[in-house]
Amino acid sequence: MQPLECDVLVLGSGASGLAAAVTAAHHGLKVIVAEKASQFGGTSAWSGGWLWIPRNPLAIAEGTVEADDAPERYLRAQTHVAELDPRQQAFLRHGPEMVAFFQRHTAVQFQSGTKMPDMHEGDGSARGGRSLCAQPFDGRLLGHWIHRLRPPLDIVSLAGMGIAGGADMAAFFNASRSPKAAWHVGKRLLRHGRDLLLHRRGLQLVNGNALVARLLRSALDLGVTLLHDRQATGLLRDGRITGVQFSDGQVIRTRRGVVLACGGFPHDRQRIAQLIPHAPEGDRHYSAAPPQNSGDGLRLGEGVGAQVATTAAHAGAWAPVSLVPRSDGSLGHFPHLIDRAKPGFIAVRRDGRRFVNEADSYHAFMNALFSSTPPGEEPEAWLICDHVAQRRYGIGWAKPFPFPAGFYERRGYLFSGPTLAQLAARCGIDATHLQRTVARFNHHAAHGTDPDFQRGASLYNRAQGDPLHVPNPSLRPLLHGPFHAVKLLPGSLGTFAGLHTDASAQVMDSLQRPIPGLFAVGNDMHSIMGGHYPSGGITLGPGMTFGYLAGMALCNQPEDAASLLFDHRTVAPSLN
Repeated sequence: MQPLECDVLVLGSGASGLAAAVTAAHHGLKVIVAEKASQFGGTSAWSGGWLWIPRNPLAIAEGTVEADDAPERYLRAQTHVAELDPRQQAFLRHGPEMVAFFQRHTAVQFQSGTKMPDMHEGDGSARGGRSLCAQPFDGRLLGHWIHRLRPPLDIVSLAGMGIAGGADMAAFFNASRSPKAAWHVGKRLLRHGRDLLLHRRGLQLVNGNALVARLLRSALDLGVTLLHDRQATGLLRDGRITGVQFSDGQVIRTRRGVVLACGGFPHDRQRIAQLIPHAPEGDRHYSAAPPQNSGDGLRLGEGVGAQVATTAAHAGAWAPVSLVPRSDGSLGHFPHLIDRAKPGFIAVRRDGRRFVNEADSYHAFMNALFSSTPPGEEPEAWLICDHVAQRRYGIGWAKPFPFPAGFYERRGYLFSGPTLAQLAARCGIDATHLQRTVARFNHHAAHGTDPDFQRGASLYNRAQGDPLHVPNPSLRPLLHGPFHAVKLLPGSLGTFAGLHTDASAQVMDSLQRPIPGLFAVGNDMHSIMGGHYPSGGITLGPGMTFGYLAGMALCNQPEDAASLLFDHRTVAPSLN
């Protein structure tokens, strides 16, 4: 097979890798993106698509101007450090620059999350203006490449139709109450049905699907070569990284360098066993990331002397998930990101007791579950709601009205009972404690308070709730049966532990020296948050920022075409 040549080779096609590719290509470099899967987009295409970029130009244009040191104070407090390290400083300094670059020069256009508050309140926190996401995108603008874009996660979407946050999602929740909302939903459903009929997939793209589509459009416009079904097996070296060997025998040689953007290790059982305490055998951890994200980038880096950091407070971005039985017998992993905070919901352990503020972040929810689980027990919880809440908001995969709840019960996903005691018996929950817990919760929730866990007290809690519900958008008693429950298990949206890099995303060796020609971004790069979760978008925000910085750094790398004439040593990582 004839070797291919380029200036920059990017392994992986999530938002971080595509950001590096687009940046390098914009500055005149020849770029190839090689994706392991048959479709492009990685976890980014399944995500909500939010980026956390403090002091970004969209917020400033809207008049949201904060103190220069506020983001730094917030990051210091949330990551528990006295001073920010060079990578954290680079993120805060160059994040707005990244946004401006993509806005000015590419098809990537953002919209501001003005009302999206930080997840935690305290020193330097903001009420909004630090988050943004991609504007919706018409998939027809991708041409035939639309069929190479990973579609939204099926068990989360509505027949493959993504639903954006804010007004779009609110319309779906209120379709049975508001003619205006019903009209909006009707139009969305009609268009989606037409798209399915004519194109076999939805074309009104939102969230992470829109972000990846815009990045793909930008890459195609700049002449980036996109390859799919290409699994890398080893890096080529000759004093520097000069290319990649693939499982099909293909070799791609690079004049400037390689960017690892393979999505971390959410499905690498060996690495999970090493780094995730609640999964010592490498199983019973249920990631919502695509199955192809199995640690290839980390192994490739280790094969040339890089090291995976083990110092993070948490190795993954934890999220509660429920197991969805698919028609082919496999299990899908539904991430519970929205329903927990709605009025009419409560979460308990098997002992029937609450353990957490259900409306806090998914990462905080799971940390509370881990800390409250007795030694030797498997961490699990039950999310419970009354019938009114299930019919309005749904619970996990069990969608709201007009979808019949009985379907999800028959599939063994949704557990229901006319009374709390009967529900407890079906779930294996302590019935006495559950009834006491709900009685106490109801007494206070009727007044909009939660003295046990302060649910609904923070801006983030209220933003995640239902703004039409008063006095507290996140609190309502569970009043009338049947009551419904879904079992929650430990999962993640991705991993935090990655390769050591410098402030330009260049990979470092065991002596903390840069490995020439090797960069890592996204979840292949050790998270700058140190295993903490300060706000929504702290994966894609840094991911695209360091993708941009890697692309800029590669533009300044010395071109070493002569090295292509030498014999190359392939360093093949273990693929166990």
